[in-house]
Amino acid sequence: MTASPHDRELVIRPLTGPDELALFRTLPYVLDHELADDLANGLRRPEWMWVALRGDRVLARAAWWAPGPGSAAPYMLDFFDLDDSLPEPERGDTGLQLLETAMARLFPGGTERPEYGRYVPPDWRTDPVARDTVEARTRVLERTGARLLVERLRLEWTPGTAVPEPSGRLVFRAVRDREDLVSLMARVVEGTLDAHSLAAQTSGLSPRAAAEQQYDEELTGYRSPREWWRIAELPDGEPVGFVIPARNNYHAIIAYIGVLPGHRGRGHIDEILAEGTRILAAEGVPRIRAATDLGNVPMARAFERAGYANFERELNLVWDPPPGESA
Repeated sequence: MTASPHDRELVIRPLTGPDELALFRTLPYVLDHELADDLANGLRRPEWMWVALRGDRVLARAAWWAPGPGSAAPYMLDFFDLDDSLPEPERGDTGLQLLETAMARLFPGGTERPEYGRYVPPDWRTDPVARDTVEARTRVLERTGARLLVERLRLEWTPGTAVPEPSGRLVFRAVRDREDLVSLMARVVEGTLDAHSLAAQTSGLSPRAAAEQQYDEELTGYRSPREWWRIAELPDGEPVGFVIPARNNYHAIIAYIGVLPGHRGRGHIDEILAEGTRILAAEGVPRIRAATDLGNVPMARAFERAGYANFERELNLVWDPPPGESA
């Protein structure tokens, strides 16, 4: 008697090479179209892309990403999918086996696990199918020790959307050097509503250290000119805030925007965001992407006023650092 596909042994392994990309793409996700280019550009590696197979059927998959080809280790888990036709508890147990096996290989000996991010529909809570998809994956991640850090709004500006002209209340200049911007970034975290900034403070990083880390590890990685970066000042030269228009590997983005504590609540955020939008729009980009925490209502409203539409959300889950280590 021939064994049925259901009786075959579950095999969990990384991809053997880029030629297995079609196998990996058996399960769908909104970032599938980026995988080939990411592999070609060194942002992904076959050994960071894992599948759980029964025969030639993919029951679960996971993949990690890095922001540059020289990255020594994965930076983020951004693919984790399950075959949603599987019954429970098989669906969840298969995903758990996949994650635990892959993470034991990629992050051995208590190595800190990078953050997980997943893009979800803006109405995922009211759509039964979308909600089941999201919650099934979240349950598995929580079984590995992950916890929800934040839900974020993903936003998009498209050409044809009006951008207000400068009012003259603020003067914009280019960022002079690292210290020019880092000193302001360190001040912006006071009273912040951003979950990632708050997590950095909770981990023990000082505002200055967190600003330096973000500058060195994130902002310097963008492949767009730093001449786009702007600091907003009052006419007398007092700094009010800043905006970092940039281009990542995929889109033009508002990478970072902030208003200094003493100048909040005066409408400056609208002018600073408009300046960043103008800089990118002048480059003829097909769209500008941005994101803000669901709980950061003032920033979300500023994006809405500027014509940025909420087209998606993102869930970020994290694992706490191993005992004795800090983030």
